[in-house]
Amino acid sequence: MYYGKEYLKSRLMAKRVRVNRRYAYYDMHHLAADFRISTPPKLMNWMNCLGWCAKAVDSLSDRLTFRTFDNDDFNIMEIYQMNNPDVLFRSSILGALISSCDFIYISQGDDGYPRMQVIDGGRATGIIDPITGMLTEGYAVLDEDQYGKVITEAYFIAGQTQIYSAGNSGVLVVENPAPYPLLVPIINKPDAKRPFGHSHISRACMSIVDSAMRTVKRSEIAAEFYSIPQKYVLGTDPDNERIDKWSAAMSAVLEITKDDSGDHPVVGQFQQQSMSPHLEQLKMFASMFAGETGLTLEDLGFASGNPASSEAIKAAHENLRLQARAAQKSFASGFLNAGYLAACVRDNQAYRRNQIYNTVAKWEPIFEPDASAMSGIGDAAIKLQQAFPDYFTEDKLRDLMGV
Repeated sequence: MYYGKEYLKSRLMAKRVRVNRRYAYYDMHHLAADFRISTPPKLMNWMNCLGWCAKAVDSLSDRLTFRTFDNDDFNIMEIYQMNNPDVLFRSSILGALISSCDFIYISQGDDGYPRMQVIDGGRATGIIDPITGMLTEGYAVLDEDQYGKVITEAYFIAGQTQIYSAGNSGVLVVENPAPYPLLVPIINKPDAKRPFGHSHISRACMSIVDSAMRTVKRSEIAAEFYSIPQKYVLGTDPDNERIDKWSAAMSAVLEITKDDSGDHPVVGQFQQQSMSPHLEQLKMFASMFAGETGLTLEDLGFASGNPASSEAIKAAHENLRLQARAAQKSFASGFLNAGYLAACVRDNQAYRRNQIYNTVAKWEPIFEPDASAMSGIGDAAIKLQQAFPDYFTEDKLRDLMGV
């Protein structure tokens, strides 16, 4: 039983707002709410931006480099090699970290070879099979105009893809031998409650960034008063010519004469504002954001000392390493599912999913070792090789060192 295209379309519209909000934070197009307490009216609508969310996503995605498939009995990697893998893997990983789920759309090219296209989570959805991680049916927007109006959309079921075009009342039905819809989800951190995963830009990240943006805004306003402290003059004659405030503030010498009675105004200056509270508060929010995303204060622009060694960087980014390991496992499953369905299309054969159980995804090391780390790995490899001859092969060494 299928839910149908209209149901999936309405479901996508409900989720698209959430996805677009994450992209707004990543692209630094969002505006943090102003509390309207300390901001002058003329600056009420002014807001700066912070790239912390983009930094958190990029720091993780840049460390996830897909290499190949091991025990590739169906030549799945060959299909990826024919579909610009450097861009495809990078784009799908980055989009999944932002929106929690991206999709790979598989179609048959004019030459009969499978084509693979990445569709972001704001333009596709479906009903997921919790056992295999693939869809039982899916919907995707394939093309939009500059105003966001749908031009081409597709509805996916097992063995068939239905393509709908604006202005065309007919439906283009493309048959295929695949036992699943040709729309495969690439999911970040799935669980039983949320099978389509979680975004790396969590609600906590967005809340902390909003607070940090308000802090930067207040510091900008305070900096104006810090640069030119407020002054005052007491006892002036209201009948005298008014002093030009800007000229008085910027003059190197200011002359104020006595009146007929010999009295003179009293000139003073208010206590100068300090920038320290703003800097300390911004650093506090940076610490909170770093703890939420597995980064360090140095990653967010707060220098803390001399350049660290490779081992020190690994130790400081232990949480980031664990996040990268977990992401590799979930993304590997999605890439394998997409390659499996593409192999079905290529060979015009409905293979069973359990026929690829031996195929394993291989990734480059999360942290590239420096010279000292490579030397340590070499010493350990020699000792292990002596205890277990022929244990270390070229592939195993590459898994450790990336070379």
